[in-house]
Amino acid sequence: QVQLVESGGGLVQAGGSLRLSCVASVSIFRFIPMGWYRQAPGKQRELVAGITSGGSTKYSDSVKGRFTISRDNAKATVFLQMNSLQPEDTAVYYCNADGTQKYVWGQGTQVTVSS
Repeated sequence: QVQLVESGGGLVQAGGSLRLSCVASVSIFRFIPMGWYRQAPGKQRELVAGITSGGSTKYSDSVKGRFTISRDNAKATVFLQMNSLQPEDTAVYYCNADGTQKYVWGQGTQVTVSS
């Protein structure tokens, strides 16, 4: 069974930065489009950034220009660099495949931004 392990969250002040990491225990990682998702209290989980196997990226309007997704296929790891964090970015962040088929969700990593 594929495992997704997210890390790097924490408590930061508005304007601060965090770098999230997600390690995927899947041998074909390099072929899989990956995404970072977040779920704030009382809200649905949403895709905030995606990266294809070839490295093309996409972002939700809410994070465009502030977040950067990247991947290291050799380490089966996807990253999310988050800059200029705002209180509305507070959520649990998860990684998973960016497509109709998803792996079992990991535990996520909590990001809390104080004003």
